Amino acid sequence: MKRLFLILVLFACSLAFAEEGPQAQRINIEQTVVKMTLDEGVSPEDAIDSMKLRANNLNMMFVAHQPLGKQVQAMGFESKRLEIFQFCDPLTARKMVDYASIFAAYMPCRIALVEESDGSVSLMMLNLDMLIQGASLEGELHDLAVDVNTKLMSIMEAGATGDL
Repeated sequence: MKRLFLILVLFACSLAFAEEGPQAQRINIEQTVVKMTLDEGVSPEDAIDSMKLRANNLNMMFVAHQPLGKQVQAMGFESKRLEIFQFCDPLTARKMVDYASIFAAYMPCRIALVEESDGSVSLMMLNLDMLIQGASLEGELHDLAVDVNTKLMSIMEAGATGDL
């Protein structure tokens, strides 16, 4: 009887560990972001100007810029262009954090400008649709989150198309 119990325990443990191994279900990381390639003729500088202008028009504050590619180059390494732009609606941010402090980890909202290996340039941000659906937000908070997502998509679209 002890032997059967030991076999059952070992079998249960092997099943538990098997789920963490190579067969474990993984997310497709590409589904967690929204990505737009700059239209032909739109330079990275045009995209940046367009994003900042659109953000201003939508009352989204441009709060930070991190030129990571330049920082890597300053350290003596080669790097393609990589920049992070951060935007925020402070009142919405405060309401979200008041609801659940964990939302602070997602702020401010970031849009990355990335030079791809083929030389094209893309804009990327976190797929907020996934977060909004998964967070079970209701009422005003849901509407505020959707509004921020809509504004960020507009900012990315302006950057990708060079729309001033």
